[in-house]
Amino acid sequence: MRIAIIGLGFMGSTHLKGLQSVKGASLVAVAESDPVKRSGDMSGIQGNLGGPGEKYDFTNVAQYAGAAEAFADPNVDAVDICLPTNLHKPLTLAALKADKHVLVEKPMGLSRAECEEMIAAADSAGKILMAAQVLRFFPAYTALKRLLDSGQVGAVRSALFRRRCAAPAWGQWLKQTDKSGGGVFDLLIHDVDMANHLFGKPRAVSATGYENLEAGIDSISAQLHYDSIPSVTITGGWHHPKAYPFSMEYTVSADGGTIDFSTDNRPPTLYNAAGESSALALDDVDGYAAEIQYFADCVNAGKQPELCMPRDSALSVHIALCMNESRANGGKPVSC
Repeated sequence: MRIAIIGLGFMGSTHLKGLQSVKGASLVAVAESDPVKRSGDMSGIQGNLGGPGEKYDFTNVAQYAGAAEAFADPNVDAVDICLPTNLHKPLTLAALKADKHVLVEKPMGLSRAECEEMIAAADSAGKILMAAQVLRFFPAYTALKRLLDSGQVGAVRSALFRRRCAAPAWGQWLKQTDKSGGGVFDLLIHDVDMANHLFGKPRAVSATGYENLEAGIDSISAQLHYDSIPSVTITGGWHHPKAYPFSMEYTVSADGGTIDFSTDNRPPTLYNAAGESSALALDDVDGYAAEIQYFADCVNAGKQPELCMPRDSALSVHIALCMNESRANGGKPVSC
């Protein structure tokens, strides 16, 4: 698979780094309006994970100022779209029309209707479309999925997913709801998708919280209502700009024990009903590299991404928007 990365901001540079270890894929082009980044210098990039960006040798990589040029390049088989969310639909449609496979960053779109239009276009073009819901490839979360699927701990009785960070200083577009969908939507789409991945579609959601994007505050506490699980909570958001540290975590309680994880120095661990604890076995992979590897494998094999189907990503967009709708209406439940 010969791939072009579209957009070399924080996420584009993260994908670029992950791509270095992917087998069966080669970077043949980049599209970026900033000539410094387009030259391979990512040292000025900031984000909520990791340190500053790196410098890359783009001597043998086509460098385009716009996405359309990359889409027109016959040497490109697939594109990796890492631009603001409001651009996901139009660029995905343009790439598919140009006969390219598409990996598009999360959230897949700003609405379920946008996502469905993208899916229909991919079906019509006969191309692979996948949204980059990277949590499905993160070792701490794949370990949780394996354990729950094994039946070892029995029925799940409660689950909590939390994700917090400072309001972003690296991308002002994130504070514009017409471009990002808002902080909670952009950030917690990860945890919404993980809940959908583990438990399926909830029948309803309810949420409370507070939004003031200009002040850098956007928080939510949401309940996903399932008939079979008494409590599934997704909470977190932006907590003031710049200094507040990033963290993500989960606590899942089942009949046979509780599984707990936090980036605050608590590796995934099962605390069982007998009062014993054991660390979960983790895959020795980088989540971003694993995600791109899976996309490359699907493209090279000509098979749809069953582990991360675009319809699942569209559902996650829908659920996240329902959470925001409930929050805006004082916690009134919204049917899914």
